[in-house]
Amino acid sequence: MFEEVIDERSLKILNELIESYIQDGQPVGSKAIAEKSELQLSSATIRNIMADLESAGFLVSPHTSAGRVPTTQAYRLFVNHLLTAEQPDRIKLNDFSNELNLDSSQSGLIEQASNLLSRMTHLAGMVTIPKHDQLILKQVEFLPLSEKRILVVLILNNCDVQNRVIHTDREFTRRELEEAGNYLTHEYVGQDLMLVRDSLLDVMQHKRQDLEKMLKAVMKMAEENQADSVENDYVLAGETNLFEAVNTSEYHQLRSLFEAFSQKRDILHLLDRSLSAQGLQIFIGRESGYDLFEDYSLIAKPYSVKGKTLGVLGVIGPTRMPYERVISAVDVTSKLLSQALEEDN
Repeated sequence: MFEEVIDERSLKILNELIESYIQDGQPVGSKAIAEKSELQLSSATIRNIMADLESAGFLVSPHTSAGRVPTTQAYRLFVNHLLTAEQPDRIKLNDFSNELNLDSSQSGLIEQASNLLSRMTHLAGMVTIPKHDQLILKQVEFLPLSEKRILVVLILNNCDVQNRVIHTDREFTRRELEEAGNYLTHEYVGQDLMLVRDSLLDVMQHKRQDLEKMLKAVMKMAEENQADSVENDYVLAGETNLFEAVNTSEYHQLRSLFEAFSQKRDILHLLDRSLSAQGLQIFIGRESGYDLFEDYSLIAKPYSVKGKTLGVLGVIGPTRMPYERVISAVDVTSKLLSQALEEDN
């Protein structure tokens, strides 16, 4: 427990330092804390306490300054034990509620919620699009056409039929194609299409090389279905706010984050980790597991309709974001979006 590492006086010093750094974005020295703190401690005493906090891993000293800045460990302690999230008053809550137009479509409400998060926090707000049902394989058929061409047919979720024409190196008999279709149907019926795709890689390497082109066609169709389902995975708003939220010296760090916004994969993985969570999730710096988030935090929470989780919304900003305000904004927006979607159903 943190109480074994840091006493109450040190906690108050750390709290003062974090709040000052969040507000100004500049390394904090002992003199600045002594002037603001109500502890009536000398700069020398505070400096010694800060040195102990640094040894314990809560602070670091930038090379260019005598002041110190909080680490991920310090922010985690701050979030878990020191802050109290702001609660919006009834008037503000009504204003926020009016931001979501109940006459809008589901996609319209999601876009409005993303914009609301951005305006409330002055950071980047995002809301994931509700996922479609899984694509479950029901049947695979290969039908012979003329001139070494084969029609590949996938039947998904009982009624969705997809097909593709491929060219093969040799002609296959109708019986061979029927056996191949029966084999794949028997092996993979009832499985998620992307899991089928992954398994086919092994099949091609170890078993049915003679069916390589047909198996590749099935894999390609699975990939295209996956691409279609994630083309608009989340709605992002306010990413340019991040330029105002960081110092000019940190602009170069935004490049990787904006690339992540474009590629989506890492951010979606992070958001998906919040899908099964019971409540608010806070990823601070490298807690996310991704180096590119080293200087950023994500606060996320699922939204739902009638007890069924549909997606996740959240805010990304620098690790020195105003956590109280952002936590409140994410919590309120999750509730408002859930209510709006439920009324829309």
